[in-house]
Amino acid sequence: MGLMNLMLGKLNPTEEAIMDRAIWETYATHDITPQTTEFTGLEVPTMSDLVNVLGGITGGESLAQRLTKYTDGTFSGIFNHPTNINVDNQLMIFSVRDLEDTLRPIAIYVLLNYIWNEVRSTLKKRILVIDEAWWMMQNEDSARFLFGVAKRARKYYLGVTTITQDVQDFLQSPYGKPIVTNSSIQFLLKQSPAAIDFVAETFFLTEGEKYLLLESEVGEGIFFAGMKHVAIRVVASYTEDQIITTDPKQRLEIQRAKDELAGA
Repeated sequence: MGLMNLMLGKLNPTEEAIMDRAIWETYATHDITPQTTEFTGLEVPTMSDLVNVLGGITGGESLAQRLTKYTDGTFSGIFNHPTNINVDNQLMIFSVRDLEDTLRPIAIYVLLNYIWNEVRSTLKKRILVIDEAWWMMQNEDSARFLFGVAKRARKYYLGVTTITQDVQDFLQSPYGKPIVTNSSIQFLLKQSPAAIDFVAETFFLTEGEKYLLLESEVGEGIFFAGMKHVAIRVVASYTEDQIITTDPKQRLEIQRAKDELAGA
């Protein structure tokens, strides 16, 4: 239901009731019910199956019509197929960089939900890193979901790291500040003058610390561990810098050097 609220906009109580019924019936058409214990050989329904069921329910026609852009329209190739991801790999990266802005919160919600189900099903040590986490804060459902993961992760042997370039946007969500205060470690890098007062109030910065964050160079900032905080500078090795740099000029130089080496 959280996913449907993201895809279709906030559903009213009547629409939620219709959608809830349709979801149950969609799984039932594939012989998946609350009593099902063995899923081997069963075909998992897709978004198209849900649209077909909604079209046959009185009052569900509008919901079905609004969902068609994810099944037959522009976005049909993203959300209308069974997953083929193998989560047994030691390192997994899900990138939503090339998705349109309207699709990113939906994609991140789907990914986090999938990861969270995997985390709860098998207990083992894991780390979940969410870059550009402020995207999650733009929507009530995805923000609430991230907050729930951050609060419950330790119970399932999961460490959660959230990374954002826009601290103010992240903290302005009602779920942003609890996520930050629930974190055992925080690391602040250079801040803009427009956001520094808001950040200073949230993290109880002194005037000297505010000035430090305004004047910091790349890799410099303040490291928080519990009630203690200290100025810090992170220096990447040459190899690390070549891998992680996002400077367009430096990336072009690296690519040019690779091309010259390949030509030689």
